[in-house]
Amino acid sequence: MRVAGLTRLAACAALLWTAAPLGGVWPQNPDTMLPVDSAAKAKQLIQQSIQALGGPAFLGVKDSTCTGRLAQFSHNNEVTGYVRFIDFNKPPDHDRIEYSEKRNIISVWAGDKAWELDRGGVQDSVADVVARNQEDLKKDVNTLFRSRLKENGLSLRFGGAETVDLRLVDWIEVVDSEQRNMRIAIDRQTRLPSRTVIETLDRASRERFSETEYYSNFHSFDGIQTPLQIARDRNGRKVFQVFLEDCKYNTGLADSLFTRQSLEERFAQLNKGKKPK
Repeated sequence: MRVAGLTRLAACAALLWTAAPLGGVWPQNPDTMLPVDSAAKAKQLIQQSIQALGGPAFLGVKDSTCTGRLAQFSHNNEVTGYVRFIDFNKPPDHDRIEYSEKRNIISVWAGDKAWELDRGGVQDSVADVVARNQEDLKKDVNTLFRSRLKENGLSLRFGGAETVDLRLVDWIEVVDSEQRNMRIAIDRQTRLPSRTVIETLDRASRERFSETEYYSNFHSFDGIQTPLQIARDRNGRKVFQVFLEDCKYNTGLADSLFTRQSLEERFAQLNKGKKPK
């Protein structure tokens, strides 16, 4: 059968990778490389990935507007439903996500401030939500590639090659000044990032936990390669899964979109004509 044949072929290819050189050159062993050579290899792979993502267009993103569906999970890691959303983003730290067809549930982040709109009105987000968003930005591969590579205390290392999901990837290892350990898998064929694995120390419990984020089904929008499927696991438990449908870049989103006042105005619009209870 064709499927079985392809599976066997892929398995044989994985075995050949471990036993034979690729293109006549034996794979580099990251454990025997000098630190300066390992860092240079990692930088080379990052630059190749940036070019694959869109090069100057990727680096020059000023804003994005993406629509899609967000999967919701039960405690048993089963999908319980989907909610539609539209995400407005202005790097590095302004984000607005509007949920449902009515777009009546909204979260806004602007630097170290955040607000929520729901049926009860507008309120400041709790401190944990703001801190979590700031932490997520430090783990974001787009933020890393666009603005963090020259950050003080950031170290890079080539992590070797491996077959992941039947595709050959090169690993990059990144450690920042706060000891976040990020491993990025770069697809050998496309040079696009396929996943990140992040080891972080929980400041409250002093325990380390692992998060894995997956990127797949890349499509080009305005010259920028964008993964239409993004998923995240934490210690093996599903956190979210996103299915994007469309993205537009550099549409000139106004800063006023990322304010509490904009949410107050939206709440008034949603409740226009309604009688107060």
